[in-house]
Amino acid sequence: MNGTASSIRFEDVTLGYDRHPAVHHLTGTIAPGSLTAVVGPNGAGKSTLLKGIAGALAPLDGRIETSARVAWLPQAADVDRSFPISVYDLVAMGLWRRHGLFGGFGRKDRTAIADAIAAVGLTGFEDRAIGTLSGGQMQRALFARLLLQDASIILLDEPLTAIDAKTASDLLAIVRRWHAEERTVVAVLHDLDLVRSTFPETLLIAREAVAWGATLDVLTAENLLKARRMAEAQDPHAVACARAA
Repeated sequence: MNGTASSIRFEDVTLGYDRHPAVHHLTGTIAPGSLTAVVGPNGAGKSTLLKGIAGALAPLDGRIETSARVAWLPQAADVDRSFPISVYDLVAMGLWRRHGLFGGFGRKDRTAIADAIAAVGLTGFEDRAIGTLSGGQMQRALFARLLLQDASIILLDEPLTAIDAKTASDLLAIVRRWHAEERTVVAVLHDLDLVRSTFPETLLIAREAVAWGATLDVLTAENLLKARRMAEAQDPHAVACARAA
């Protein structure tokens, strides 16, 4: 894998909805092969930032540069589990970019799908409808889909929320595997103890960057208090500033 192609660059980026900014003037680089947590108060713009990196949300101003393939896991609440699809078909969607929506799967593809399902501990669940899965089982299936996407940049939005401890441990092992493979992993997380123990780099935001760098330098009491105060002072009805107008 070419690690030099998997960095993420922000050039004075402002992101928002209906011209209401959620992330203000972010500049910096997430290094290739890094394992970065994005943390901050509720409404700080964490999920918005990942949508911008994934290309699901165009910046109001500035640029986000990613020259490598991106795989994005949105929040569980954003996944429609009422859609009538099996675990096998959900996981197989990870190959759509390679084969197209109506492309057929050969023996090698079917083996890759089976291997991805086994890697997340869901062998035997292939024919189960996703609507019958527990929260942890659903997250395992979504991780299997990410495995098949084989992306250099992986974005995870609250990947460990509302799942059991065993599933969280198993999925963290996959995250560590991606990091060992020199993929660039960015995860929105709330558990600061987990961030301190697992993620070497952290971006703390409260609609703008509060601190960014080595995790233990970022997650200080002073910085966390600053982020909370910034979030409490923000106007949710503010319009984009003049530079994004």
